[in-house]
Amino acid sequence: MATSSKQARVLETNPLRRMLTDVRQGLLGLHKALIVAEQVTFERIYGRVDSTGQLLQLVMNDPWFTWLHPLSNMVVRIDEVLDDDEELTTEDVAILLTEVRALIRPSELGDGFERSYYEALQRAPEVVMAHCEMKKLLTLPAV
Repeated sequence: MATSSKQARVLETNPLRRMLTDVRQGLLGLHKALIVAEQVTFERIYGRVDSTGQLLQLVMNDPWFTWLHPLSNMVVRIDEVLDDDEELTTEDVAILLTEVRALIRPSELGDGFERSYYEALQRAPEVVMAHCEMKKLLTLPAV
C-alpha cells in the first residue's frame, strides 16, 4: 500500500489509522521473518529455492507454507480497513487488535497456526524479535 501525501496527512491526524498502520507494518515484519525461517527449514529438506518468484509461489501454494496464510489474510484485512473511506472507530480498531493478539498467540499444545508459530519461535531468533515488536505495538494505547 503506497502512501500518498493526502493519506500521510490523514495518518498524522488520525491516531487510530496511525496505530493500525503501525500494526500492519509489524505484521509484515513478522510475516517476513516467518517466511525466511520456513524457507531455511524447507531448503534443508528439499533443496535451494532459486528465486524470489519461486519462493512466492511456494508461500502461496505449497502445503509447507499454508500455515502462514492466516497472517497474510490479517494483513489484507487491515489493508482493506485502511483503504476504506469510512471513518475508523475505536471499536473497529479494538476488534482488529483483539484478532491480531489472538492470532499471534503461540501454543505448544495447539494446532495449525498457533503450533507452527510456537515452533518457529523456538528455532528462529528473528521471529522472536519480530514477535516482541508486535507485542510492544499491541500494548500501546490506541488514543
